[in-house]
Amino acid sequence: MSDGEKAEDEYTIDELAAVSQVPSRTIRFYQSKGAMPRPRIKGRVAYYGAPHLERLKLIAQLQDRGLRIDAIRDLTARIDKGELDVNEWLGLEAQLQAPWANDQPRTVTEAELFEIAGAKRPGLLGDLLRVKLAQKRGDVYLVPSPALLHVAAQLEAAGVDIDTSTGCAEILRKHLARAADDLAEYFLKRARSEGFGGAAGEEDLGAAFQALRPMGLEAVRVVFGQQMERVLRKLVESGKTTTLPVKGKKTRTR
Repeated sequence: MSDGEKAEDEYTIDELAAVSQVPSRTIRFYQSKGAMPRPRIKGRVAYYGAPHLERLKLIAQLQDRGLRIDAIRDLTARIDKGELDVNEWLGLEAQLQAPWANDQPRTVTEAELFEIAGAKRPGLLGDLLRVKLAQKRGDVYLVPSPALLHVAAQLEAAGVDIDTSTGCAEILRKHLARAADDLAEYFLKRARSEGFGGAAGEEDLGAAFQALRPMGLEAVRVVFGQQMERVLRKLVESGKTTTLPVKGKKTRTR
């Protein structure tokens, strides 16, 4: 076959678009971002082959997993250099995306909503909708976090109103989001540079993150508990608690 001839397994960009069901403009966009191998150019025509078709399938798979095109470009560059096995990476990625909180959104009936809350009092439904612990969806309700709804209900049973408990949840979310970002970056940095104390690459990173899941949650519980002990001890020592009302104690009137 001469350079100007088209092989049986080669495609023009429009033919590649037809075979892959990916629009030509999208293929050109992937090329502009460096996520696609270069085509074979003859004259003014670009010819694509089986590797390009496989790359389009991989890009779609990675996008389905939430990766942006720049991350896909960097990942495929490492694959092309032989620095990364895509199947191993996909296995690691699946491990990293395994749930930690075991708390998924649920769509429930009104009766199931009260069952999650563990209580049914006048006005509870309205309160849950107002603080967005539940959202109306036609004849059913979306509960973004059944676990937090249950926690709020348990606190209310102990005398803490729903507004206060959801405010506490927002404070925790704000600070723990920053902590999670910093910890993930630190963990990844250590894995890349020092391999957790050994030669880089010796350990199974997937296994390390698997171990981090239960131990990380336990560490958060312990560290948060220690810090709450510290704060509450300072609160008592400051004398601020003396101004709080005590249940069952009545002010004597004259």
